[in-house]
Amino acid sequence: MNYWLLLLTFVSVNLDFFFILLFLVKKYRMLNVILGYLLGTCILLTASFAIGSTLSQLLPEWLLGTLGIWPIYMAFDEDEDEPAIKKHQSEILSVLITYLSVCTGCTLSIFLPVLIGTSTTSFIHTILFIELLTILMVILIKFLSKNRVISAVMEKYGEYLTKICYIFVGLYVFWDSGLIKHIIELF
Repeated sequence: MNYWLLLLTFVSVNLDFFFILLFLVKKYRMLNVILGYLLGTCILLTASFAIGSTLSQLLPEWLLGTLGIWPIYMAFDEDEDEPAIKKHQSEILSVLITYLSVCTGCTLSIFLPVLIGTSTTSFIHTILFIELLTILMVILIKFLSKNRVISAVMEKYGEYLTKICYIFVGLYVFWDSGLIKHIIELF
């Protein structure tokens, strides 16, 4: 498993959510934010892996590389809904539902091509790595939430950085799947 790709994918999928985390870590106990976020990432990564495993049994890997178009499409999609932080009695459930409402589409469409063809062992390593990043990110965001300059920069440039990351992830999926090689061989 390419940990640099996983890191880039995690950051690109969650960049918008990092801004929301600035509010969540101020509103709720940090442990509850971590637990809700961990649960959300685990649910969405498992769904991506399950869908990817099914598709990899049905289609050749190079053809699945066309799924790399999803991250690139997401980079140019102008449909930016700004979901509000969902309020429930359970802080963990509030964070989970907020995460799922913000990140489901992106996570499935970005991680699905990355996880296609991944073995169960590699997937377990992926989950552990992403969950570690999730914990570290909440701690970092809690620390950064006290800095107004960083909050302002994230708000101003976060969307552009997300789009750039999506494009790189999509291009990597094209390359890694063998799609580009297959297309070159056709000509």
